[in-house]
Amino acid sequence: MGTAARSEFATTVLAWFDRHGRHDLPWRHPPSPYRVWISEVMLQQTQVRTVIPYFERFMNRFPDVEMLAAASLDEVLAYWAGLGYYARARNLHHCAQLLMDRHHGCFPEAIEAVEALPGIGWSTAGAILSLSRGARHPILDGNVKRVLARYYAIPGWPGRTGVLKTLWAHSEAVTPHTRPADFNQAMMDLGATVCTRRPICSQCPLQDGCRAYAQGDPQAYPAPKPKRAKPHRETRMLIINGEAGTLLVRRPTQGIWGGLWCLPECDLSADPSAWAQAHLGLEITPDTPSATLRHEFTHYSLTIHPLPAQLAAGDPVRGIEHLWYNPSTAPGSGVPAPVRHLLNRQEPST
Repeated sequence: MGTAARSEFATTVLAWFDRHGRHDLPWRHPPSPYRVWISEVMLQQTQVRTVIPYFERFMNRFPDVEMLAAASLDEVLAYWAGLGYYARARNLHHCAQLLMDRHHGCFPEAIEAVEALPGIGWSTAGAILSLSRGARHPILDGNVKRVLARYYAIPGWPGRTGVLKTLWAHSEAVTPHTRPADFNQAMMDLGATVCTRRPICSQCPLQDGCRAYAQGDPQAYPAPKPKRAKPHRETRMLIINGEAGTLLVRRPTQGIWGGLWCLPECDLSADPSAWAQAHLGLEITPDTPSATLRHEFTHYSLTIHPLPAQLAAGDPVRGIEHLWYNPSTAPGSGVPAPVRHLLNRQEPST
């Protein structure tokens, strides 16, 4: 694609954006680096309509880098609960502290310095600097990948190194020097509203030059990720109820639900009473098992076997960070969605 064609591409996309773009997104008013950063991280693997209420609550509680850095991780996780991929929240908190310690609470000007911060990849760094400061940096989120893969009919799954390199080259080529912020937002909007998984080609401003459309099968691009059988796991969660509430323990920082509060888990092959005595220092009286709960993660499926139990004696052993959860008195905590579901479906105590 020559210079004139690249210029026409950008001009066409910007003209469409001026008429049909999503100008009312909350992180665009104002599009500060902080607000763009939070929105971009929330939008990873999550749709806009889901993100908006989370973003607004997050901004009300943590309106700037300083307040986010000063908050406890537990509170940040509580405001993230339900969005999934909790490493994003941990990285946000750590990144905010680094911004305060090393950059006086401001994002650096150089994209290399922004990309070096925890939880920020090259595309997110480009989005932060372009959308908030008007700097010319290409981006390549899922929506932009889809638009470019179809327009240029690029074969292969974008997760493959060679395909990704080609897409980056095209993104760099078409990103204009004028209005780069609007252009990047336009490309994301176009992929989110028109060039969707089931594209509305009749409404696409790029239809005339789109190679995938000319081939008659735009949905063939981009190629899907090669399918693999999703593993299935099972676990037992103990719902131990005492006078102070239901026992929750802190998950390890790494791994699924890292740093969140969770019901104690024991293997299905273990005796629950013996396990509770050995690992928690508690004597419990198990009740009738509750109905199982299935939860889908990106990489595996989990079946939870909840086992209600009453606390008979003891107190959790030292070294285990824990709390007794009581929804009527306890403040909001970072609790995974399926665990919160299990807590909410308990019958009220009498």
